Amino acid sequence: MRKRRTGSLIFALALTAAGVFSSPEQTWAADGGDGWKFAAADSFKRAESSPESRQLPFVQGLSYYNRQWALNNNGNLRRVSWEPQMISEEFTSTPDSSSVLHRRYQWGEQVTNSLAGIDIRAEEAWQVYEQLPERRQVTVAIIDSGVDINHPDLAGAIWVNTDEIPGDGLDNDGNGYVDDDNGWNFYENNNQVTAEPGENHGTHGAGTIAGAWDGQGITGIADGNYVKLMILKVLNSQEGQGVAENVKAAIRYARDNGADICNISMGTSDYDPELEALIAESPMLFVVSAGNGDWTGRGSDIDQNPIYPAAYPCENIISVANLMFDGSLDETSNYGAVGVDIAAPGTYILSTIPEGYAYLSGTSMSAPMVTGTAALVYSARTDLDLMGVKQAILNSAVPLEGLAGRMVSGGMLNAYGAINYGR
Repeated sequence: MRKRRTGSLIFALALTAAGVFSSPEQTWAADGGDGWKFAAADSFKRAESSPESRQLPFVQGLSYYNRQWALNNNGNLRRVSWEPQMISEEFTSTPDSSSVLHRRYQWGEQVTNSLAGIDIRAEEAWQVYEQLPERRQVTVAIIDSGVDINHPDLAGAIWVNTDEIPGDGLDNDGNGYVDDDNGWNFYENNNQVTAEPGENHGTHGAGTIAGAWDGQGITGIADGNYVKLMILKVLNSQEGQGVAENVKAAIRYARDNGADICNISMGTSDYDPELEALIAESPMLFVVSAGNGDWTGRGSDIDQNPIYPAAYPCENIISVANLMFDGSLDETSNYGAVGVDIAAPGTYILSTIPEGYAYLSGTSMSAPMVTGTAALVYSARTDLDLMGVKQAILNSAVPLEGLAGRMVSGGMLNAYGAINYGR
């Protein structure tokens, strides 16, 4: 059983620190440090890292695909970080004859090189996708911050509520929400789901899932012609904070309005039986981030120190850890032999942000990798139901020595294996 605790529900975005890369520098957002930062009682908080020291603009005709190591890792990336290293220690005596230990430290450089082939095998998966004869329309609910629905990489993949007449001020479909054309803003209780300036988290995940396949900007995992993104904002813009009731309302909205898959890149240390029941009884598949460690910034075992919803024992949850580009678990990533299912790329991930692109890190970036793969597989493999998609993803994971015993699958995401599973 996954350990449970009762108490006020708090969700947070997971942030990670990763030093300096061969491209832009990665830094932490002011709101997070290496671990989960929790907000006031009964509230949620997102889990992202800050953009790198420079962001990338949208340029007509310019592709950033070669910077997306998660899709095709050629081994050309490395990370340089600095960590304190002890250089001496000695005891000194005090006047009362006690001893004091003195240790001296200096900053030491640590280099992590990428390993070619540590990726999700996206290109091979796309080749299979193109060969499969059928397509199914798939709706993915992004329960997060707002999303830049007008971004060139995302505009064609945004879900449209065809039962609403835009801008007429009426609840045409009778679902209780007026002009909910692309989803709903539960944080402010209106239909404004577009990201505000600096609100990067939801937009970043959206690009990973279904960024346009048009040879410019970044490339998403799933085909935005068939996979549509329902935007459900539950977090504010500045600190990524929101109340638990809005998260539950967003799940109900997604269920009632036809979503198939929910991406939840946030977590809480407090157990909520109502949220667990809502997920367990839902027909949707939930892909959730496992979280980014404790207050020290080091990953922790969520079987012992649960983060929810990742640690809920629900069959329709896939809980995702953060894989580094050398095939190791990122030092900030949570893990759990029972509570975590699979690892996916989550460090130094390039994707969309409002009006451009940026690198972010954390399990918040890993979860959309699995969500995009699940959507791709569910769209093309019309012989599979959503639980069949989960089985395909976990059973096709590539085993890695450093992941064995630390998660259910013991491996990393393999989009090619998942779309081919059982054929």
